[in-house]
Amino acid sequence: MSSQVYFDDPRRIGFVLARYKFVAKMLEGTPTVLEVGCADGFGTRVVQQHVGRVVATDFDPVFVADFQGRSNPRWHCECRLHDILKAPVRPRFDAAYALDVLEHIPRSREGRFIRNMQASVHPRGVVILGTPSLESQKYASPQSRQGHVNCKTAAQLKAFLSRHFRHVFLFSMNDEVVHTGFPALSHYNFALCLC
Repeated sequence: MSSQVYFDDPRRIGFVLARYKFVAKMLEGTPTVLEVGCADGFGTRVVQQHVGRVVATDFDPVFVADFQGRSNPRWHCECRLHDILKAPVRPRFDAAYALDVLEHIPRSREGRFIRNMQASVHPRGVVILGTPSLESQKYASPQSRQGHVNCKTAAQLKAFLSRHFRHVFLFSMNDEVVHTGFPALSHYNFALCLC
């Protein structure tokens, strides 16, 4: 998947890696971390470099097999086939994150997605979500818009997540820059959530 992104739009690789770097710095030193929706695992090593252990999951067996086939002992990361919409991941983790996943979850199932993410971490754990903003969709490619069935404004994202978490801290992102600026001008939203 990342090879295709590099072929079609090389600068987007920089944006993707910046998202993973944000997660890595926010979770730095965390003993156990869960990634939900790892796809080909291209950015997972960035997080692995800063935390104790990452377990990456995806519901697609093709992605999981590809990830496992490219495993490297230097950057060992366990990858499991798991559908977060069906159940939480066990055992529980100190933190979990999902980048570019929520926008693909139908609204009718988003509550289950968040509850299972939350149930995959210890009480008082951390969950980080990253998703394109609703405002960015007018600039998205037709194929991207087709799969993005659940984009939200920053206010909508915070309201939704605040029903599930004690605290929700929002960040905006444009290109590789994460900031706390005016969210309506943001192309990507991060939510750092405390259980």
